[in-house]
Amino acid sequence: MTIVDSSRPITGGVDTHLDNHVAAALDANGGVLGVESFPTTRAGFIALHQWLCAFGAVARVGVEGTGAYGAGLSRYLQSLGLVVIEVDRTNRQLRRMRGKSDPIDAIEAARAALSGRASGIAKTADGNVEAIRALLIAQRSGRQARARCLNQIRHLGFTSPDALREQFRDLPKAHLARQAAALRPRADGDPVLHATKLAMRTLGRRALAISDDMADLEAVLARLVAQTAPELLACHGVGVDTAAILLVAAGDNSERIRNEAAWAHLCGVAPLEANTGKQHRRHRLSRAGNRQANHALWRIVFTRMGNDPRTRVYVERRTEQGLTKPEIMRVLKRYVARETYRLLPRN
Repeated sequence: MTIVDSSRPITGGVDTHLDNHVAAALDANGGVLGVESFPTTRAGFIALHQWLCAFGAVARVGVEGTGAYGAGLSRYLQSLGLVVIEVDRTNRQLRRMRGKSDPIDAIEAARAALSGRASGIAKTADGNVEAIRALLIAQRSGRQARARCLNQIRHLGFTSPDALREQFRDLPKAHLARQAAALRPRADGDPVLHATKLAMRTLGRRALAISDDMADLEAVLARLVAQTAPELLACHGVGVDTAAILLVAAGDNSERIRNEAAWAHLCGVAPLEANTGKQHRRHRLSRAGNRQANHALWRIVFTRMGNDPRTRVYVERRTEQGLTKPEIMRVLKRYVARETYRLLPRN
């Protein structure tokens, strides 16, 4: 029988999966108190929490995949007032040495949270920002699907019979879907011409339907972004899409980001030290962080370089000092990260 000291806080760790989560409980010294599996249902979340509390007061819980399989569990634990730490997947070198198993991963998640190796607070995913994230997913896939349809229409157009090829020659992309959707294939004519027209009409109607769906999504997205972060949206160079991407990177509980340096690191614009050997006082570009947020900052900088007088003056001055355009944009992204951090909504 294991004797548990309920006066000392314990740390939980969870390896998340589609059907079952594996949880581990550690004492304050990192000793394993127990490992158990629970279903990914509401009842399973309740049972997991009760199981952890049976060992003592829960200080924190490290959860893998808080934005994927662990989203539901993370949201439930946070609703109970527990501190949920977002844990990255197990170190590959450690996995090669110790092997791969769900209990090992759960214990490693708990140890990462206990030692401070993982310290990022998980997103609550329970407000407007989570709604914005869902809309962005649908919007992004809609753009990709519409682009595929238009590319296929264009390809069918320049490989079609002569009369149809001339009809679509040099047609602007903006009119491509509507022109294709208006075609009238005749089954009593040339079979190749009939099949090509039918395929192009189908793709054209599909592209138009996607455009209508995206217009509905964009209207709801614009309203949510304006309601959630009006100051961010009013910032020069920030549109609905870029504001939405930055909000999703921060999460509904943006106060989890401690300072503007942490925000810059999250967006992948914090320069990293690269001092080694005879090379000193050197920094290199960070390849870490949220790449979509990084791209959003790039879009803001690109817009300002085109029409913001202050930015244009800065670019000219730094160009005269010998900096290249990519180097200047990296510096500007860091400045924009500092500016946007102050405009993030906080509860």
